[in-house]
Amino acid sequence: MKTKESDLILIEYTAKVKETGKIFDTSDAALAKKVGNYKENVIYEPMLVAIGANWVLKGLDEKLVGLEVDQKTTIEIPPEGAFGNRDPRKLKLVPLRKFTERKIAPYPGLEVDVDGKLAVVRSVGAGRVQVDFNPALAGKSLIYDLVVKRIFQEPLEKAKALTHRRLPTVPIDKFKVELSETAVKINIPEEAFDLERIQLAKRGVASDLQKFLPEFDEVTFIERYVRKEPKTAEPTKPEIEAEKTAPEKPVETTAEKIEAPTSTSSSSEKHEEEEKP
Repeated sequence: MKTKESDLILIEYTAKVKETGKIFDTSDAALAKKVGNYKENVIYEPMLVAIGANWVLKGLDEKLVGLEVDQKTTIEIPPEGAFGNRDPRKLKLVPLRKFTERKIAPYPGLEVDVDGKLAVVRSVGAGRVQVDFNPALAGKSLIYDLVVKRIFQEPLEKAKALTHRRLPTVPIDKFKVELSETAVKINIPEEAFDLERIQLAKRGVASDLQKFLPEFDEVTFIERYVRKEPKTAEPTKPEIEAEKTAPEKPVETTAEKIEAPTSTSSSSEKHEEEEKP
């Protein structure tokens, strides 16, 4: 089976810069660790792609049509289909004081935020810093080595995959997805309750489902909160009445024990007096 426009597919991939061979992205965690660009906050797994939906680079998206499942493919993307050509107008000079005020010591290669935009420091001069607002891979040709692992066919499997795309930190088997004639019902697991921006994620799931599964008009999310500790049994009415009518128990007190003087002391004294001359 070959891929076609609008298919939902799952791909394993490794991307590198053609000119240097440097790997900058991959779905393989072991490879990322091996080449030294592993990131703790990245989830390494096959990527879901809707062909033609602009979820990936334009040059890659265009070449995903007509691929066979489990067949290794190498795709080359020129700068025009990747991050574009370098634009010299995006090189700017920024006063050094803007960095020192923020306690930043700029140096070539440092990624910085300048007026809310990400840039890379290219050079540091006397009182001025040259920063580059071009994407890091601008002007580069890219190579993607990839394998299409799956083409989703069934609506239920599509719904699960689209849900996982928006909530990737929770395993998909934790979500219970149910389909009826015109509605999708998704049971949110407890592990997802405290996720950051969970409401935005749910809106994204609903939008994706209605776009790629147009036969479903309604998306419902269910969150169940279950008591974790056993409920303490409340006393029954007979027990309450019995407690009210029960006789009061005497209150026990502890008194100090005072012993009566024994005759030992006086007998001893008498004996001593008899022995005196």
